Amino acid sequence: MTTEEFIFALRRAPNQPLLFVDRAGHVVHRDYHLTEIKAASFDTVDCGGQVNHWRETIVQLWVPEHAEPTYMTAGKFVKIFDKVSHMVPLDTEAEVRIEYGDENFFPSIYHVRAVMQERDATHVLLEPPTATCKARDRRLASASEPCCEAVAMSCCAA
Repeated sequence: MTTEEFIFALRRAPNQPLLFVDRAGHVVHRDYHLTEIKAASFDTVDCGGQVNHWRETIVQLWVPEHAEPTYMTAGKFVKIFDKVSHMVPLDTEAEVRIEYGDENFFPSIYHVRAVMQERDATHVLLEPPTATCKARDRRLASASEPCCEAVAMSCCAA
């Protein structure tokens, strides 16, 4: 989900509690803090020798030791986001990711699968990251580029 789509979805229900939920139904603890918003840029070379470039907006959440029994509202989250976006150039077309970890969530940077407005809360559905081979993915999509041969690596057996 793009940063723009994510923030637009949150703006639709500013007074609702904002919950972050994984596939197993685990919810980020109440009174989480939005501790950092990162404008990340990645420049990589995959095993096929191709240069890749993309941007992400990474939102970091943290729960203090003595948490209050309330959730941040979508409106408060957006207010913080808007303030940061005037200080740090955020690419609204970049994928938004959620960085979090606790006893229920393996520390990671999660994809946002969807934002759902329910009757009593807004739910951000999180998807764990997965690893892939970009060269293999391109080969499967086009059947024209051999996997990993551009730099004589053998990471892909397929």
